[in-house]
Amino acid sequence: MTATETPAADAATTATTDRAGPTRGRLAASRAREFALRWGVLAVFAVVWQLATTWADTPYFPALTEILARVQATWLSGPASRLWLTDAVAADIAPSMYRLLVGWSLAVVIGVAVGFVLGMARGIEEYVDPPVHFLRAIPPPVLIPLFIILLGIGDRMKIALITLGVIWPILLNTVDGVRSVDRTQLDTGQIYGISRTKRLTHIVLPSALPKIFAGLRVSLSLALILMVISEMFAATDGIGFWIVSSQRSFRLVDMWAGIVVLGVLGYVLNAVLLAVEHRVLAWHRGVRGSET
Repeated sequence: MTATETPAADAATTATTDRAGPTRGRLAASRAREFALRWGVLAVFAVVWQLATTWADTPYFPALTEILARVQATWLSGPASRLWLTDAVAADIAPSMYRLLVGWSLAVVIGVAVGFVLGMARGIEEYVDPPVHFLRAIPPPVLIPLFIILLGIGDRMKIALITLGVIWPILLNTVDGVRSVDRTQLDTGQIYGISRTKRLTHIVLPSALPKIFAGLRVSLSLALILMVISEMFAATDGIGFWIVSSQRSFRLVDMWAGIVVLGVLGYVLNAVLLAVEHRVLAWHRGVRGSET
């Protein structure tokens, strides 16, 4: 009996291996195409920028090579022991990152906490939604004069502006995520005697996380924008101050260098957040894959 079953088992194993091999090959090829497409588009954009600015020959749109050379000379020409970072990083980039990350982190904590409370408290939408949407509709930049009066022109004003401006996508997505949790799951957990805390952490939070992360991505982009705006209005350091002071003194290459740095910072921050989301929501992708 064993002798007759062994060839069949070997054949099944071979078939499984043969199927797994092409699958891994297709996955690797797909990732290679995605990588080539993503960076190929960026390379084409860089070439077009370089050719267009060289042909136009205008001081208002310098060549990309000139901008990158200024970025390297200003912020990336330090010693290797400091990862080639210059002293200008501490004056131009570090303050901006501090304000952005602190303001965004406060918005995350407050938005998720309040969103959970509002999402779990059923029946209060008609009382809470009007003031929430009224405050959300106020453009944050118009609050800068008020914040300057109340908080001065220091970091507190900028952090408060970032926090107030980016909290709404987080809060509303959290509320929506909590309210979309299947009521049957909550009732089942209650029937089995699961405590309220465990229902929140093991049922509600995992179910709401996909929408919460969607709000985090939107809010992070808004935080970068508000950080720059606040530094353009009232600051003595930061990348926003660098850009506006360069423009006022007609150092246009420096201005474009600051803009490029902002783009790089935004890309890096978004990539880090996507990596965290990819790791935290691995189970979610697995569930969706099994459903399809």
